[in-house]
Amino acid sequence: MIKLGILDFDTSHCVEFTKRLNHIGKDAEQFVEGAKVVVGCSGESKLSPERIEGYAKEMKEYGVALVDKPADMIGKVDGVLIEAVDGTVHYERAKPFLEAGVPCFVDKPYACSLADAKKIADLAAKKKLPLFSSSSLRYAPEVVEYAADAKHGKIAGCVVYGPASHSPIPERNAGLFHYGIHAVEILYTLMGPGCKRVTCTSEKGADVVTGQWADGRVATVRGTRAPATGFGFTGFAEKGVQAVTVPSKFIYRELLKKVVEMFKTGKAPLDIAETIEIVAFIEAANRSSANHGTGETIKV
Repeated sequence: MIKLGILDFDTSHCVEFTKRLNHIGKDAEQFVEGAKVVVGCSGESKLSPERIEGYAKEMKEYGVALVDKPADMIGKVDGVLIEAVDGTVHYERAKPFLEAGVPCFVDKPYACSLADAKKIADLAAKKKLPLFSSSSLRYAPEVVEYAADAKHGKIAGCVVYGPASHSPIPERNAGLFHYGIHAVEILYTLMGPGCKRVTCTSEKGADVVTGQWADGRVATVRGTRAPATGFGFTGFAEKGVQAVTVPSKFIYRELLKKVVEMFKTGKAPLDIAETIEIVAFIEAANRSSANHGTGETIKV
């Protein structure tokens, strides 16, 4: 059994992941085998500090040992899940574990700058450690099935939609880094890497981002704040157009299967280079938004 630690309790992910891995408080169809959360550190938060106390209480009720400092988990675990809502702190959170030889799953957003994204990846590579970051929406069964279905032919483009609330502190998780990251991950699951140019139109109720891929394909993300929306996409492929609604029932389970797979095999299920490009995509979209929708080149 792989022993895991969880750092930062300012998100429901800390308890939802623990329930599924430790087989507590969920239907058996939600359970994930092969790993158990044995220790946690509540950390601190500038974005959602009010969540920490309640989630720490739940984690303790689930039998997870709590420590005062992140470093206190080193030596007690085979891997760590970095769960801070705030992507701007992920490099500093992951650094001591990677330096100590502990592999990490870094929850979304992986980082909020290309510089931090590269620093985390470079440190993991230097230590020869697997590194994985992803939104759970990447592994929604409906997204995975459409992306893998050869019947519709090559995907020429798509329009992805999802919620995109803004961060309460604009300099932390700016723009689509906050919640729009989920829709961007669906976009990349369908399109793959290779986006070279981005434009973003931002209004009070939505961000609309269009990316141009190097091979001539075009795809769009609509991150909505009002009216409320779920997740979904329309795929434009060689042999037809298909609209797909993406429910959230099994997204945590499917993501955690991939997380456990990484800790078991020592190999990440997703090339970190694609995750780094996603950071560059959102960074470029934020620049475009700030410049009234100008086209911005992605440089990775």
